[in-house]
Amino acid sequence: MAEAVVGDDVLGDDPTVKQLEAEFARVVGKPASMFVPSGSMANLCAVLVHCHPGDEAVMEERTHTFKYEGGGAARFGGVSIRTYPRANGIPEVGDLLDRLRNPDDDHQPRSKLFVLENTHNMAGGRIVPPERVAELAAAAKDHGLRVHMDGARMFNAAAALGVEPAVITTPVDSVMCCLSKGLGAPVGSLLAGPEDFIREARRVRKALGGGMRQSGVLAAAGLLALESRSRLPEDHARARRLAEAIDAIDGLSVDVPAVETNIVMVETAGMDLGQLIVGLKEQGVRLLRPDPNRLRLITHRDVGDADIDRAIECFQTVSEDLRGGRYHSDSDDPDAEPWNV
Repeated sequence: MAEAVVGDDVLGDDPTVKQLEAEFARVVGKPASMFVPSGSMANLCAVLVHCHPGDEAVMEERTHTFKYEGGGAARFGGVSIRTYPRANGIPEVGDLLDRLRNPDDDHQPRSKLFVLENTHNMAGGRIVPPERVAELAAAAKDHGLRVHMDGARMFNAAAALGVEPAVITTPVDSVMCCLSKGLGAPVGSLLAGPEDFIREARRVRKALGGGMRQSGVLAAAGLLALESRSRLPEDHARARRLAEAIDAIDGLSVDVPAVETNIVMVETAGMDLGQLIVGLKEQGVRLLRPDPNRLRLITHRDVGDADIDRAIECFQTVSEDLRGGRYHSDSDDPDAEPWNV
Protein backbone atom coordinates (compact mmCIF):
# COMPACT_ATOMS: atom_id res chain seq x y z
CA MET A 1 0.00 0.00 0.00
CA ALA A 2 2.84 2.38 0.85
CA GLU A 3 4.41 1.80 -2.56
CA ALA A 4 1.20 2.22 -4.57
CA VAL A 5 1.35 4.56 -7.55
CA VAL A 6 -1.48 7.04 -7.12
CA GLY A 7 -3.25 9.77 -9.04
CA ASP A 8 -6.64 11.39 -8.58
CA ASP A 9 -9.42 8.82 -8.87
CA VAL A 10 -12.12 11.50 -8.95
CA LEU A 11 -10.51 12.66 -12.20
CA GLY A 12 -10.12 9.06 -13.34
CA ASP A 13 -6.32 8.97 -13.37
CA ASP A 14 -5.30 6.86 -10.37
CA PRO A 15 -3.47 3.96 -12.07
CA THR A 16 -3.79 1.53 -9.16
CA VAL A 17 -7.53 2.10 -8.86
CA LYS A 18 -7.91 1.65 -12.61
CA GLN A 19 -5.96 -1.60 -12.43
CA LEU A 20 -8.18 -2.90 -9.63
CA GLU A 21 -11.37 -1.92 -11.45
CA ALA A 22 -10.23 -3.57 -14.66
CA GLU A 23 -9.29 -6.77 -12.87
CA PHE A 24 -12.60 -7.02 -11.01
CA ALA A 25 -14.58 -6.36 -14.18
CA ARG A 26 -12.64 -9.10 -15.95
CA VAL A 27 -13.15 -11.61 -13.13
CA VAL A 28 -16.93 -11.08 -12.90
CA GLY A 29 -17.44 -10.85 -16.66
CA LYS A 30 -18.65 -7.25 -16.84
CA PRO A 31 -17.48 -4.41 -19.11
CA ALA A 32 -16.61 -1.97 -16.31
CA SER A 33 -16.41 -1.51 -12.54
CA MET A 34 -16.02 1.20 -9.92
CA PHE A 35 -14.15 1.31 -6.59
CA VAL A 36 -16.15 2.62 -3.62
CA PRO A 37 -15.52 2.96 0.12
CA SER A 38 -18.11 0.41 1.26
CA GLY A 39 -20.51 -2.30 0.19
CA SER A 40 -23.46 -0.23 1.36
CA MET A 41 -22.44 2.57 -0.99
CA ALA A 42 -22.00 0.09 -3.84
CA ASN A 43 -25.50 -1.27 -3.31
CA LEU A 44 -26.97 2.20 -2.99
CA CYS A 45 -25.28 3.36 -6.20
CA ALA A 46 -26.76 0.36 -7.99
CA VAL A 47 -30.27 1.01 -6.70
CA LEU A 48 -30.12 4.71 -7.57
CA VAL A 49 -28.99 3.98 -11.12
CA HIS A 50 -31.44 1.16 -11.79
CA CYS A 51 -34.44 2.96 -10.23
CA HIS A 52 -36.08 6.37 -10.25
CA PRO A 53 -38.06 8.02 -7.42
CA GLY A 54 -41.35 6.20 -7.02
CA ASP A 55 -39.98 2.90 -8.30
CA GLU A 56 -39.80 -0.25 -6.20
CA ALA A 57 -37.13 -2.89 -5.60
CA VAL A 58 -37.92 -6.45 -4.51
CA MET A 59 -35.68 -8.45 -2.16
CA GLU A 60 -35.72 -11.00 0.68
CA GLU A 61 -36.69 -9.48 4.02
CA ARG A 62 -33.27 -10.05 5.63
CA THR A 63 -31.27 -8.87 2.63
CA HIS A 64 -28.47 -6.56 3.71
CA THR A 65 -29.59 -3.86 1.27
CA PHE A 66 -32.96 -3.68 3.03
CA LYS A 67 -32.14 -4.45 6.64
CA TYR A 68 -28.70 -3.03 7.33
CA GLU A 69 -28.10 -0.04 5.06
CA GLY A 70 -30.00 2.71 6.82
CA GLY A 71 -32.93 2.85 4.44
CA GLY A 72 -30.65 4.43 1.85
CA ALA A 73 -32.84 3.56 -1.14
CA ALA A 74 -35.78 5.47 0.33
CA ARG A 75 -33.74 8.17 1.98
CA PHE A 76 -31.66 9.18 -1.02
CA GLY A 77 -33.58 7.83 -4.00
CA GLY A 78 -37.26 7.79 -3.14
CA VAL A 79 -37.23 4.07 -3.94
CA SER A 80 -39.54 1.78 -1.97
CA ILE A 81 -38.68 -1.79 -1.03
CA ARG A 82 -41.00 -4.79 -1.22
CA THR A 83 -39.82 -7.88 0.64
CA TYR A 84 -40.59 -11.58 0.85
CA PRO A 85 -39.50 -14.23 3.40
CA ARG A 86 -37.20 -17.08 2.45
CA ALA A 87 -35.68 -18.92 5.41
CA ASN A 88 -32.75 -20.43 3.53
CA GLY A 89 -31.97 -17.16 1.74
CA ILE A 90 -32.25 -18.77 -1.70
CA PRO A 91 -34.94 -16.91 -3.68
CA GLU A 92 -37.35 -18.74 -5.92
CA VAL A 93 -38.75 -17.34 -9.15
CA GLY A 94 -42.18 -17.24 -7.51
CA ASP A 95 -40.83 -14.86 -4.86
CA LEU A 96 -40.19 -12.36 -7.62
CA LEU A 97 -43.31 -12.97 -9.69
CA ASP A 98 -45.68 -12.85 -6.72
CA ARG A 99 -44.49 -9.36 -5.79
CA LEU A 100 -44.55 -7.66 -9.16
CA ARG A 101 -46.75 -4.58 -9.37
CA ASN A 102 -49.25 -3.92 -12.13
CA PRO A 103 -47.37 -1.53 -14.43
CA ASP A 104 -50.64 -0.04 -15.67
CA ASP A 105 -51.99 0.80 -12.21
CA ASP A 106 -51.21 4.41 -11.30
CA HIS A 107 -51.88 3.64 -7.65
CA GLN A 108 -48.83 1.40 -7.36
CA PRO A 109 -45.08 1.95 -7.60
CA ARG A 110 -43.30 0.50 -10.61
CA SER A 111 -41.39 -2.77 -10.06
CA LYS A 112 -37.94 -2.02 -11.47
CA LEU A 113 -35.29 -4.02 -9.62
CA PHE A 114 -34.74 -7.41 -8.03
CA VAL A 115 -31.89 -7.66 -5.52
CA LEU A 116 -30.40 -10.96 -4.44
CA GLU A 117 -27.67 -11.50 -1.86
CA ASN A 118 -25.08 -14.16 -2.62
CA THR A 119 -23.96 -15.52 -0.24
CA HIS A 120 -26.86 -14.62 2.06
CA ASN A 121 -25.46 -13.29 5.31
CA MET A 122 -28.40 -13.76 7.67
CA ALA A 123 -29.18 -17.19 6.21
CA GLY A 124 -25.75 -18.29 7.39
CA GLY A 125 -23.74 -17.77 4.23
CA ARG A 126 -26.03 -19.84 1.99
CA ILE A 127 -25.23 -19.92 -1.73
CA VAL A 128 -27.69 -18.97 -4.45
CA PRO A 129 -26.80 -21.55 -7.15
CA PRO A 130 -25.83 -20.28 -10.63
CA GLU A 131 -28.82 -21.95 -12.24
CA ARG A 132 -31.19 -20.15 -9.84
CA VAL A 133 -29.46 -16.84 -10.53
CA ALA A 134 -30.00 -17.41 -14.25
CA GLU A 135 -33.67 -18.32 -13.74
CA LEU A 136 -34.28 -15.19 -11.66
CA ALA A 137 -32.50 -12.98 -14.18
CA ALA A 138 -34.57 -14.42 -17.03
CA ALA A 139 -37.84 -13.92 -15.15
CA ALA A 140 -36.89 -10.37 -14.23
CA LYS A 141 -35.98 -9.51 -17.82
CA ASP A 142 -39.31 -10.88 -19.05
CA HIS A 143 -41.07 -8.37 -16.80
CA GLY A 144 -38.82 -5.39 -17.45
CA LEU A 145 -36.80 -5.57 -14.23
CA ARG A 146 -33.05 -5.35 -13.69
CA VAL A 147 -31.22 -7.68 -11.30
CA HIS A 148 -28.52 -6.52 -8.88
CA MET A 149 -26.43 -9.01 -6.93
CA ASP A 150 -25.24 -8.00 -3.48
CA GLY A 151 -22.15 -10.16 -3.80
CA ALA A 152 -20.42 -8.97 -0.64
CA ARG A 153 -19.30 -12.59 -0.21
CA MET A 154 -19.72 -13.63 -3.82
CA PHE A 155 -16.16 -14.99 -3.99
CA ASN A 156 -17.01 -17.35 -1.12
CA ALA A 157 -19.88 -18.70 -3.19
CA ALA A 158 -17.66 -19.25 -6.21
CA ALA A 159 -14.96 -20.92 -4.13
CA ALA A 160 -17.44 -23.27 -2.44
CA LEU A 161 -18.93 -24.25 -5.81
CA GLY A 162 -15.54 -24.60 -7.46
CA VAL A 163 -16.48 -22.30 -10.34
CA GLU A 164 -15.18 -19.04 -11.75
CA PRO A 165 -17.02 -15.99 -10.35
CA ALA A 166 -18.36 -15.09 -13.79
CA VAL A 167 -20.43 -18.28 -13.76
CA ILE A 168 -22.45 -16.73 -10.94
CA THR A 169 -22.41 -13.10 -12.02
CA THR A 170 -22.89 -13.17 -15.81
CA PRO A 171 -26.73 -13.35 -15.74
CA VAL A 172 -27.20 -10.29 -13.50
CA ASP A 173 -27.14 -6.66 -14.63
CA SER A 174 -24.85 -5.46 -11.85
CA VAL A 175 -22.84 -6.98 -9.02
CA MET A 176 -20.89 -5.69 -6.06
CA CYS A 177 -18.25 -7.32 -3.88
CA CYS A 178 -16.72 -6.34 -0.56
CA LEU A 179 -12.95 -6.56 -0.50
CA SER A 180 -13.08 -6.28 3.29
CA LYS A 181 -15.05 -9.47 3.98
CA GLY A 182 -13.52 -12.89 3.38
CA LEU A 183 -10.92 -11.42 1.03
CA GLY A 184 -9.39 -9.53 3.96
CA ALA A 185 -8.61 -6.05 2.62
CA PRO A 186 -8.87 -3.26 5.22
CA VAL A 187 -11.48 -1.25 3.30
CA GLY A 188 -13.25 -0.97 -0.02
CA SER A 189 -15.81 -2.53 -2.35
CA LEU A 190 -16.39 -2.75 -6.09
CA LEU A 191 -19.47 -2.37 -8.27
CA ALA A 192 -19.51 -3.80 -11.81
CA GLY A 193 -21.88 -3.65 -14.76
CA PRO A 194 -22.23 -2.20 -18.28
CA GLU A 195 -20.16 0.86 -19.16
CA ASP A 196 -23.12 3.25 -19.24
CA PHE A 197 -24.31 1.90 -15.88
CA ILE A 198 -20.90 2.47 -14.28
CA ARG A 199 -20.66 5.93 -15.85
CA GLU A 200 -23.90 6.92 -14.16
CA ALA A 201 -22.85 5.16 -10.94
CA ARG A 202 -19.79 7.41 -10.79
CA ARG A 203 -22.06 10.44 -10.74
CA VAL A 204 -24.01 8.89 -7.86
CA ARG A 205 -20.79 8.01 -6.02
CA LYS A 206 -19.66 11.62 -6.32
CA ALA A 207 -22.97 12.92 -4.97
CA LEU A 208 -22.74 10.53 -2.00
CA GLY A 209 -19.24 11.68 -1.14
CA GLY A 210 -17.53 8.53 -2.33
CA GLY A 211 -14.81 10.14 -4.45
CA MET A 212 -11.60 9.40 -2.55
CA ARG A 213 -8.90 11.15 -4.63
CA GLN A 214 -5.56 9.30 -4.12
CA SER A 215 -7.29 6.04 -3.26
CA GLY A 216 -4.67 3.87 -4.93
CA VAL A 217 -3.25 3.15 -1.49
CA LEU A 218 -6.51 1.33 -0.73
CA ALA A 219 -6.83 -0.20 -4.18
CA ALA A 220 -3.40 -1.79 -3.78
CA ALA A 221 -4.74 -3.79 -0.84
CA GLY A 222 -7.76 -4.68 -2.96
CA LEU A 223 -5.52 -6.12 -5.67
CA LEU A 224 -3.80 -8.32 -3.10
CA ALA A 225 -7.19 -9.41 -1.81
CA LEU A 226 -8.34 -10.49 -5.27
CA GLU A 227 -5.10 -12.38 -5.81
CA SER A 228 -5.52 -14.30 -2.55
CA ARG A 229 -9.07 -15.56 -3.13
CA SER A 230 -7.82 -19.09 -3.82
CA ARG A 231 -7.40 -19.57 -0.07
CA LEU A 232 -11.12 -19.13 0.71
CA PRO A 233 -11.79 -22.92 0.91
CA GLU A 234 -9.55 -22.95 4.00
CA ASP A 235 -12.02 -20.62 5.74
CA HIS A 236 -14.91 -22.84 4.71
CA ALA A 237 -13.25 -25.95 6.12
CA ARG A 238 -12.55 -24.21 9.42
CA ALA A 239 -16.13 -22.95 9.63
CA ARG A 240 -17.46 -26.46 9.11
CA ARG A 241 -15.15 -27.84 11.81
CA LEU A 242 -16.24 -25.10 14.21
CA ALA A 243 -19.91 -25.75 13.41
CA GLU A 244 -19.65 -29.49 14.01
CA ALA A 245 -17.90 -29.00 17.35
CA ILE A 246 -20.41 -26.43 18.63
CA ASP A 247 -23.38 -28.51 17.48
CA ALA A 248 -22.07 -31.38 19.62
CA ILE A 249 -22.33 -29.24 22.79
CA ASP A 250 -25.45 -29.76 24.91
CA GLY A 251 -27.65 -26.68 24.84
CA LEU A 252 -26.28 -25.34 21.53
CA SER A 253 -27.38 -26.04 17.99
CA VAL A 254 -25.93 -25.42 14.52
CA ASP A 255 -27.50 -26.45 11.22
CA VAL A 256 -24.25 -28.01 10.05
CA PRO A 257 -25.37 -28.93 6.50
CA ALA A 258 -26.28 -25.27 5.97
CA VAL A 259 -22.68 -24.16 6.70
CA GLU A 260 -21.69 -23.87 3.05
CA THR A 261 -19.11 -21.11 3.31
CA ASN A 262 -17.51 -19.15 6.18
CA ILE A 263 -20.50 -18.23 8.37
CA VAL A 264 -21.67 -20.22 11.39
CA MET A 265 -25.00 -19.40 13.02
CA VAL A 266 -25.41 -20.75 16.56
CA GLU A 267 -28.76 -21.15 18.28
CA THR A 268 -29.36 -22.05 21.91
CA ALA A 269 -31.54 -24.85 23.21
CA GLY A 270 -32.18 -24.20 26.87
CA MET A 271 -29.06 -22.11 27.46
CA ASP A 272 -29.00 -18.43 28.45
CA LEU A 273 -27.68 -16.70 25.36
CA GLY A 274 -26.76 -13.49 27.17
CA GLN A 275 -24.71 -15.34 29.77
CA LEU A 276 -23.05 -17.36 27.03
CA ILE A 277 -22.01 -14.17 25.22
CA VAL A 278 -20.54 -12.67 28.38
CA GLY A 279 -18.73 -15.87 29.28
CA LEU A 280 -17.20 -16.23 25.84
CA LYS A 281 -16.16 -12.58 25.84
CA GLU A 282 -14.37 -13.08 29.14
CA GLN A 283 -12.56 -16.01 27.52
CA GLY A 284 -11.46 -13.78 24.64
CA VAL A 285 -14.01 -14.94 22.07
CA ARG A 286 -15.80 -11.98 20.53
CA LEU A 287 -18.82 -12.55 18.33
CA LEU A 288 -21.95 -10.86 17.07
CA ARG A 289 -25.60 -11.35 17.95
CA PRO A 290 -27.66 -10.62 14.81
CA ASP A 291 -30.99 -11.28 16.53
CA PRO A 292 -32.22 -12.27 20.01
CA ASN A 293 -31.81 -16.01 19.52
CA ARG A 294 -28.67 -16.46 17.43
CA LEU A 295 -24.94 -15.86 17.43
CA ARG A 296 -22.88 -15.39 14.29
CA LEU A 297 -19.30 -16.51 13.87
CA ILE A 298 -17.18 -15.93 10.78
CA THR A 299 -13.88 -17.41 9.67
CA HIS A 300 -11.45 -15.34 7.61
CA ARG A 301 -7.79 -15.03 6.68
CA ASP A 302 -6.73 -13.94 10.19
CA VAL A 303 -8.30 -17.00 11.85
CA GLY A 304 -6.12 -20.10 11.76
CA ASP A 305 -6.48 -23.67 12.97
CA ALA A 306 -5.18 -22.81 16.44
CA ASP A 307 -7.81 -20.08 16.74
CA ILE A 308 -10.55 -22.56 15.87
CA ASP A 309 -9.21 -24.97 18.49
CA ARG A 310 -9.23 -22.20 21.08
CA ALA A 311 -12.77 -21.07 20.19
CA ILE A 312 -14.09 -24.63 20.44
CA GLU A 313 -12.42 -25.05 23.82
CA CYS A 314 -13.97 -21.81 25.09
CA PHE A 315 -17.46 -22.79 23.89
CA GLN A 316 -17.12 -26.13 25.64
CA THR A 317 -15.82 -24.61 28.89
CA VAL A 318 -18.35 -21.80 29.17
CA SER A 319 -21.25 -24.06 28.19
CA GLU A 320 -20.26 -26.66 30.79
CA ASP A 321 -19.99 -23.98 33.46
CA LEU A 322 -23.42 -22.61 32.56
CA ARG A 323 -25.03 -26.05 32.69
CA GLY A 324 -23.40 -26.76 36.02
CA GLY A 325 -24.37 -23.44 37.56
CA ARG A 326 -20.72 -22.60 38.16
CA TYR A 327 -20.55 -19.54 35.95
CA HIS A 328 -20.94 -16.11 37.51
CA SER A 329 -20.55 -12.90 35.52
CA ASP A 330 -19.72 -9.43 36.78
CA SER A 331 -22.08 -8.03 34.13
CA ASP A 332 -25.36 -6.68 35.50
CA ASP A 333 -26.97 -6.94 32.08
CA PRO A 334 -25.70 -9.79 29.91
CA ASP A 335 -28.07 -8.75 27.14
CA ALA A 336 -26.66 -5.21 26.97
CA GLU A 337 -24.52 -5.92 23.90
CA PRO A 338 -26.34 -4.54 20.86
CA TRP A 339 -27.47 -6.83 18.10
CA ASN A 340 -25.31 -6.24 15.09
CA VAL A 341 -24.62 -7.50 11.56
